[in-house]
Amino acid sequence: MSKSVLAIRSVKARGVVVPLKRPVKNAFGVIDSGPLVLIDVETDQGVTGRAYIFAYAKVTLKPLVHLVEEIGRELTGRPVAPYDLMAAMDAKFRLLGWQGLVGMAVSGLDMAYWDALGQLAGKPVVELLGGSPKPVQAYDSYGVVDPVADERALRHSLEQGFRGIKIKGGDGDAANDERVVKGVRTLLGPDVALMIDFNQSLDPAEATRRIARLAPYDLHWIEEPVPQENLLGHARVRETSPTPIQAGENWWFPRGFAEAIATGASDFIMPDLMKCGGMTGWLQVAAQAEAANIPMSSHLFAEASAHMLAVTPTAHWLEFLDFASAILAKPAEIVDGKVTARGPGLGLEWNEAAVAKYLILY
Repeated sequence: MSKSVLAIRSVKARGVVVPLKRPVKNAFGVIDSGPLVLIDVETDQGVTGRAYIFAYAKVTLKPLVHLVEEIGRELTGRPVAPYDLMAAMDAKFRLLGWQGLVGMAVSGLDMAYWDALGQLAGKPVVELLGGSPKPVQAYDSYGVVDPVADERALRHSLEQGFRGIKIKGGDGDAANDERVVKGVRTLLGPDVALMIDFNQSLDPAEATRRIARLAPYDLHWIEEPVPQENLLGHARVRETSPTPIQAGENWWFPRGFAEAIATGASDFIMPDLMKCGGMTGWLQVAAQAEAANIPMSSHLFAEASAHMLAVTPTAHWLEFLDFASAILAKPAEIVDGKVTARGPGLGLEWNEAAVAKYLILY
């Protein structure tokens, strides 16, 4: 029988830049590779908790790796108790603030703690949280598309069973957005959910105009039409929008969601595990969503999000945007358009040969 208390022995972080099967173009440029930080929390009982975070740009890899490892040095000997460790991080960084790289590092570590606890128990994290692995409805997440040039890829998504497709807008004018949305809607037919993400690229007035122009195409949601910190702008757009407003991937920790919900900023929310405080923060956001009766989806991290959405009362959609399969021994699987949580822990195992290939050395 294992000892009851699992303790942290060391924390290791590595930066990799992995190829993407499908580059993601948005209103601000193209993401053509995946800069990831791989986190390993080694424990005194032989299990290693794993998680990864998305650095967004190669330039942030080195500081994130350094930050995770420096925080980890101070955690040596501490019990793997996610709630207690989050409280300790709050005390450590309250004066500095939670946003940015610090928030990403703390959230990534939290995910690794939960993975370690699941591995020790021999169970998937979803079971530790009182749920069970079950298929979670996913949508296939694209960047900017062309209905003609990308027809084969879009049809392949339908063949995989996806009942939702998200595309990005805002890289051109309103007429271009309408051309793309009209073409994709025609290709998908009326029964597949179609979402569009503006990635914070519009002001409230322009967002209102574009949303009205796109209304005839039965969009499932309009995502981040204005800058994420402009909660009042989101609320103003929402007041007149015939289409539900989605946001949340860039709101930080449960407090950020409390403020957004109080403002009436969106109809739906979609926390990012890397920014909302990992699993520990997600649970608090999910409670807020249930209290406010707001459908809640995920952003990135399909492997871990499948665990969390399975215990989210207002679970809506899981975003499938594949950044990590190149370095995972067992990438997430799509079965009839759904993703099911795997274990033990989060079900993450590094493909060390691939990690060595894509590793960034400092």
